[in-house]
Amino acid sequence: MKFAMYTTVLICIVLVGLLAFVHLAPTDPARWHVLIAETNSQNMVGGAIRVVEADDMAFARVDAAARALSRTQVVAGSVDEGRVTYVTRSKWIGFPDYTTVEYSDGLLKMHARLRFGRSDFGVNRERLERLLAAAQEG
Repeated sequence: MKFAMYTTVLICIVLVGLLAFVHLAPTDPARWHVLIAETNSQNMVGGAIRVVEADDMAFARVDAAARALSRTQVVAGSVDEGRVTYVTRSKWIGFPDYTTVEYSDGLLKMHARLRFGRSDFGVNRERLERLLAAAQEG
């Protein structure tokens, strides 16, 4: 009986520790705020990339839409620099997802990806689709 209780307590401590690590892990801009090398849109298990022709105003609209997303903060960059990276945290656990948006030579590139785990259940793809819709408004 005591073994089961100690095991349960140990499991709870480990889970709380893992959740704290996921929520409090520092963000390294050098790792996430990088050029998007891809030239084609694609979906991946842990994220998505969108590449579309656009004007510079589309980038500003995407930036405004990204900043308006719940639980989203700018990690690095700005519209003036031509690249911005955001972190969006999940509602319940606070899992961080990173989205980089850049504009150059008439191409708007967006890359959303997870930091922890293997699958994002399509959340990053859906976020890019919302941002892409914002880019096309106007």
